[in-house]
Amino acid sequence: MWRNISKQASSRNLVSISDPCNCSTSKNLKRVSKINEKTQKTSLCSALPRKKSPFLGPILGRNLFIEDKYYVGIEKDSIFRDPFRRFANVRGFASVSGSILSRNLFIEDKYYVGIKKDSIFRDPFRCYANLRGFASVSGSILGRNSFIEDKYYVGIKKDSTLLVNFGYYYRNVRGFAGIAAEVISSASEEEVDESSEIQELLEEVNKEALKAVKESNFRGKKQPMKTIGGMGLGKYNILRKRQIKMETEAWEAAAKEYQELLADMCEQKLAPNLPYMKSLFLGWFEPLRDAIGAEQDLCKEGKNRNAYAPFFDQLPADMMAVITMHKLMGLLMTGGGHGSARVVQAACSIGEAIEHEARIYHFLEKTKKKSGSNKKSEEEPDPAEIQEAKVRKKVTMLMKKQKVHQVRKIVEHHDDVKPWGQDAQVKVGCRLIQILIETAYIQPPLDQIGDGPPDIRPAFMHTLRTVETPRGNRRYGIIECDPLVRKGLEKTARHMVIPYMPMLVPPQNWTGYDKGAYLFLRSYIMRTHGAKQQREAVKMVQKNQLEPVFQALNTLGGTKWRINTKILSVIGRIWASGGGVADLVEREDLPLPEEPDTEDESEIRKWKWKVKNIKKENSERHSQRCDIELKLAVARKMKDEDGFYYPHNLDFRGRAYPMHPHLNHLGSDLCRGILEFAEGRLLGKSGLRWLKIHLANIYASGVDKLSYEGRIAFTEGHLDDIFDSADRPLDGRRWWLKAEDPFQCLATCFNLTEALRSPSPETTLSHIPIHQDGSCNGLQHYAALGRDKLGAVAVNLVAGEKPADVYSGIAARVLDIMRRDAEKDPADEPNALTAKRLLSQVDRKLVKQTVMTSVYGVTYIGARDQIKRRLKERSAIDDEAELFSAACYTAKTTLTALGEMFEAARDIMNWLGECAKVISMENQPVRWTTPLGLPVVQPYRKLGRHAIKTSLQVLTLQRETDKVMVKRQRTAFPPNFVHSLDGSHMMMTAIACKEAGLSFAGVHDSYWTHACDVDQMNRILREKFVELYEAPVLENLLESFQQSFPKLKFPPLPERGDFDLKEVAESPYFFN
Repeated sequence: MWRNISKQASSRNLVSISDPCNCSTSKNLKRVSKINEKTQKTSLCSALPRKKSPFLGPILGRNLFIEDKYYVGIEKDSIFRDPFRRFANVRGFASVSGSILSRNLFIEDKYYVGIKKDSIFRDPFRCYANLRGFASVSGSILGRNSFIEDKYYVGIKKDSTLLVNFGYYYRNVRGFAGIAAEVISSASEEEVDESSEIQELLEEVNKEALKAVKESNFRGKKQPMKTIGGMGLGKYNILRKRQIKMETEAWEAAAKEYQELLADMCEQKLAPNLPYMKSLFLGWFEPLRDAIGAEQDLCKEGKNRNAYAPFFDQLPADMMAVITMHKLMGLLMTGGGHGSARVVQAACSIGEAIEHEARIYHFLEKTKKKSGSNKKSEEEPDPAEIQEAKVRKKVTMLMKKQKVHQVRKIVEHHDDVKPWGQDAQVKVGCRLIQILIETAYIQPPLDQIGDGPPDIRPAFMHTLRTVETPRGNRRYGIIECDPLVRKGLEKTARHMVIPYMPMLVPPQNWTGYDKGAYLFLRSYIMRTHGAKQQREAVKMVQKNQLEPVFQALNTLGGTKWRINTKILSVIGRIWASGGGVADLVEREDLPLPEEPDTEDESEIRKWKWKVKNIKKENSERHSQRCDIELKLAVARKMKDEDGFYYPHNLDFRGRAYPMHPHLNHLGSDLCRGILEFAEGRLLGKSGLRWLKIHLANIYASGVDKLSYEGRIAFTEGHLDDIFDSADRPLDGRRWWLKAEDPFQCLATCFNLTEALRSPSPETTLSHIPIHQDGSCNGLQHYAALGRDKLGAVAVNLVAGEKPADVYSGIAARVLDIMRRDAEKDPADEPNALTAKRLLSQVDRKLVKQTVMTSVYGVTYIGARDQIKRRLKERSAIDDEAELFSAACYTAKTTLTALGEMFEAARDIMNWLGECAKVISMENQPVRWTTPLGLPVVQPYRKLGRHAIKTSLQVLTLQRETDKVMVKRQRTAFPPNFVHSLDGSHMMMTAIACKEAGLSFAGVHDSYWTHACDVDQMNRILREKFVELYEAPVLENLLESFQQSFPKLKFPPLPERGDFDLKEVAESPYFFN
């Protein structure tokens, strides 16, 4: 029987003599020789071929080697390859001596032969089961299971399974299969004894091999590589060091620049203009002003007989207070910033400034009274008074330009007031310094105050200092500022604009208000702009409540970008040749017109008007050039990097923004054209389709309003232009420049050309972000909130053959109203003639801005100004009065049309505004929590403001008070609430896209991903929109208001329509 089995077996020796790894010692070589000797004698192997074979031993059934796996005792025709795995699945029964059939067991895509089901368990580190326990063969003979590297092999003696195939990461088990008792018993005792001896020798060989195998495997086995952001640890650590160096260098450079500016301003006596100084003035101003006012009262009453008394009430107290603080701090911060000045020098400077300001003040007051009396008099004006009025006008103009010295000369020339003299100046100055010392105090920052009472002390002190001179020692009076003043000035560097740059490594995950994003630079999750209540609200909220917000920001920050070097090269060529192409500003200023050689006043006025406009245009050009240079500088710096990241944070409403301000995907067409995903993905069939649609969307000019098929047809109809743009962007026909977003269009032309010229377009890699934009997204949110069927149709919440255009819809309604008015009798309808004149002007562009801003609560006046600008651009009406009248009528008509089409939206806006009014009338800001758990507090509070105008400057001191701005709270709440909802929708989509393995970027209501993933992203964003509004959003808002203000009465919720949100999932143009 054994011979029959062995005839069918492909015999293999267990030990290969030629394998030095398995016979690493001379002792093992001798053992192997002895094994071969004995196997020649035993009848167990008499049927085996005599040729040199790498393995030795009686085999039960056929051993089959498939993809580096041995399956023992399995018939060959019962094996097949699994195309999705690199190993074979074993199918069918094992043949054991032709009679005993062991049990096959199927566990997780594996067949195990002859194993009891209860001897299986799952290995948590692998996708298949390991086999534990003994194999049951016919219920009698139990071969030993062997465990080698997380694999169990059935019926193998443990010590016989140690041969190693060094070309693979794991050992193959080679050896004897356990055989049934009846099979063993059929052999003679001698054969069994020989077999046992062979087995013992094999075990000795294998024990020696085990040690060598373990050592070799420990040294050579490949461990799974750890990655961060798709890069190995080595590369990550190198980039991380570079990133920290970049951040520290940027911080040091900014701090140095700030300190240089600080020193420069101090030397020029401009320190009082620094924000920190203004914050000190805010605390000092009122006590100083009141004390000066009290001193002036004493002077007026004659109770003060000091020498300075006649001069002390020449100016209002607030102006004197401002001059005193400015002049003294300007002196104290000069000379290396030692914070001290001689009393005489300071007194002279302050007294002189007071005298000059008093002269200007009296001159302006005197000429002001005369000009006022002239208006009341019907007599002919005196020529001298006319001349004085001209001088006053000139003085006023020079003061606006801050040309103080010229003002002083003119006033001195026209003023007969006797000069004060230096003595009076010094006495007035000394008294003002004394009052300032008595009223100005300073205390350490709150974070430096211990448990005791705050250390409040005078901000200035008067001391005596002895100075050695050639004539002997002299003592001078010195005025000094407290060291805290200077330290505070130095510490204001912390509040400078932080130079955030794109990161070379993935940003740190957000875990708290100030924990996340950059590695070294301090980062905050929300831009509160000093709004204390908003900052505290975010800090106080439970961490797990903000977890979805953290996840969304981490997803946005984890998207890897790179520079599109082809686009950067094209932009570089355009910019080097002077700009003026593809919406890039001209690099040269416009020349100023020459002054006309005429005395005609009208011609001179026209010339001045032209000069003014050209100077304004040149100023704007300068700003635009600086902006472009900043963007290009960042692009050049990052162009050789494999990729980079944009950490994101939030505004107070919950909208996400990149922290780097210049070159980011929220920017202009130039930014978006330069940037692309670092990861490339194969286009596939759907990706090629979306790339064509994307090109049509970017080209725009009405093409983006066509159906998808129309857009594809447009792209396919311009393939010659697309290829020419890609091949010769600046030397060809330059078709791409006709696009509304030319650089993004050119980037798409490059990618599409590469794909279409490829033998397999669908296998072309694409890095282009494909945009899916909402259709007037604010109105989409209102339509969903109110379940408004009419509004839903207008903004593509309902499926249509092509995208609905809400702007064209409103324009059509406006045109209908105007046609009806134009047909009326002008005697009965005052707007009949205006309507008739405007019929040719009404289109989507005229009403678009008003429709867009309607979501943000645009007022009638705002709408009127918007439409007036559009009409003026077209030069449709020349007369200013008629233009104003036409704008008024069009604005009123547009708002009426909006109210008709989006009645539900208007009702919700009104309800939100009324709720805000109820709350703010209680002197409370409106606050709510977004669907993702982010607390929002509207920051609008009244500012306490002091504006004091002197010839030197206008000093405005302001602080936030506890009073809320009722009107601002009411008008801002509807748009802010909707912004918080669109931010929630974007973040929900971002989280789901990451879970689905998609790259994702968001620009408020525009979502971006790879071309091949657009269909999947579209499905996700629709699902999340439905999920967002299936929740009772307005009901939850009202409930939160009622819980926070139980004594207040809120208006009832507006009625809802019957729109079915599930229709959004089937709308192809909801985002398109």
